[in-house]
Amino acid sequence: MSEEPPLLRGILIGSLSETRRLIRASHARMMVVFFGILYALGSMVLGGMLLLTHVRGGFTTEILWGNALGTGAWNYPGLLVVAPWGVVSLPFLATISMIVVSTGVGIGVSVALLIAAHLLRDRRRSAAGAGSVGSVAGLTPAMVALVTLGACCSTTAAASAGVGIVAQASGTTIDSLLVNNWYLDVFQIAVMYVALLAQELILRAYGGLLGLGTGSVQPGPETAPVRLTGPVVGRTALRAVLLLAGVTWSVGMFAEWAGASPSLASGALWFQWLFQHQLLGDFAIVVALVPAALATALLARQRTIAVSALRAALLIAGLSLVAWTPAPVAAAGAPGLLNEVFGALGLPATWGAVAPVFSPGLVLYVRWGFQYLLLGGFAIAVALRPARVLGPFLASPSGRSSWFPAGSVARGPSAARSPSSPARASARDP
Repeated sequence: MSEEPPLLRGILIGSLSETRRLIRASHARMMVVFFGILYALGSMVLGGMLLLTHVRGGFTTEILWGNALGTGAWNYPGLLVVAPWGVVSLPFLATISMIVVSTGVGIGVSVALLIAAHLLRDRRRSAAGAGSVGSVAGLTPAMVALVTLGACCSTTAAASAGVGIVAQASGTTIDSLLVNNWYLDVFQIAVMYVALLAQELILRAYGGLLGLGTGSVQPGPETAPVRLTGPVVGRTALRAVLLLAGVTWSVGMFAEWAGASPSLASGALWFQWLFQHQLLGDFAIVVALVPAALATALLARQRTIAVSALRAALLIAGLSLVAWTPAPVAAAGAPGLLNEVFGALGLPATWGAVAPVFSPGLVLYVRWGFQYLLLGGFAIAVALRPARVLGPFLASPSGRSSWFPAGSVARGPSAARSPSSPARASARDP
């Protein structure tokens, strides 16, 4: 199989090419439309965009161009429809996000059902290669869980409880989200897209084992089953936590824009947004989705300027998040964990103390543990010991990498034992 150029591979993954190919080949477009419409109607009812009730009078429509206070520009132009059976209100950005997320839910659910149908129908393949199909079947719940995560977050974000969950996950307040509700739309789209990317990577890596005519791992004697050992479970759990923490931490930057205009932001705020939020959050997402591809690329090019610069940036951003930043930097908007701990303890601002977003309690401690410590600590560990941290992600116990695009998947134990493997070539960290 010819390896795709990295740029082309990235474009194909980002455009969900294998997902679209599977839907097209399975003639499942109407299935996508059905689940998309079903989800859209449910989210409209829960979000208050569709009110089913008896309304006296005829059928009227009105385009709203703004309000008297001049606020909520992202809601306009909006469409208001009043009919005898109810009221439909379609704010501009919320309507666009609903269409995008509903399409994503339709695609995700349809592909999940198609994979389940192949697993149940293809009994001969299951009998001939039970280990191979069993390995992929073990990954299917993870895929469905990711798609469900996007769907649930998108649905409940319209309700008050969902707003609270999004506020806590992204480090902002409920009042801020209710005033600047555009952030909810951004959050929904981001979570759904990450879920579909995970699904795309599974299809590209394991579609051949499912008889879907795609995928970089094909059925054969080298596709041994993956045993649920302690290291495998640990790596899988770490990837799941990194994915969740990375997504919520990365999109948390947009929540902060509700209270701080990017055009007027200080250098410290831009450091927080670009390095503490985006670099650490996006790096965690990449490790969670394509750990072996990232490990292969970094470990094979450890001494290049680009990789050295990335490691230095990860180290600086990680230390600034898990440790302490000077008082002027912390007060300007880029505090570390110790700065917030000092603030929670009531220490003076001259020590760099900054009041945390939440009052001391479970929500604050989870934020400190699963975002500050996890993302910052993981970045520091990769920067200092890349081979030791990323080496275990290079291949599964069966000798093949998981969740990864074509051309970068090790095929069997022989590939894992190859002398050219970066993990073997890098016996010690530089």
